[in-house]
Amino acid sequence: MDYLIRPVRADEWLRMKELRLVALADPVAPVAFLETTEQALARPDSFWQERTAGVSHGTSARQFVAETLDGELVGTVVVLVEAVGERDIFGTEITAPQAHLVGVFVRAEHRGVGLTERLFEAAVDWAWTLEAPPVERVRLYVHQDNPRAQGFYRKIGFVATGLVAPLDNKAGGVDLEMELVRAA
Repeated sequence: MDYLIRPVRADEWLRMKELRLVALADPVAPVAFLETTEQALARPDSFWQERTAGVSHGTSARQFVAETLDGELVGTVVVLVEAVGERDIFGTEITAPQAHLVGVFVRAEHRGVGLTERLFEAAVDWAWTLEAPPVERVRLYVHQDNPRAQGFYRKIGFVATGLVAPLDNKAGGVDLEMELVRAA
């Protein structure tokens, strides 16, 4: 099957809400996402509209989707640009311009065909194009109990930094930071 990898459009908020709910129902969701299905369902439509609009254009965040030839959205990844002096979702101060990948998901029936690699390629390539200031690294967090994801990230070049972030969500444990540094 062939896929189109592209940025999400602002008017696709309902489709993105539906894809997020599918992601949150996945068996690995408790260690992959900081949000639950119940929390997502409680959000008003305005949240989903603003969220999708905020990642559809601009240079502070971008969401990429994988779409089948018949128009089904089957995968996604979000790139958050983190500026020096800001604080990340764990409260740590950002010390270098960087991008943070979050919300990685591919529907189960579309896994194993290279789709996640293509989503990551689009996300990382977009991050490297940012110039004001240029992104020095792309990072992500992966739960300590998610070896499948850890293996995938290592396979595409991410390395563990040694930084861990304790979680206070339902899964508990810690998230491990991994990074991909821009080639010199």
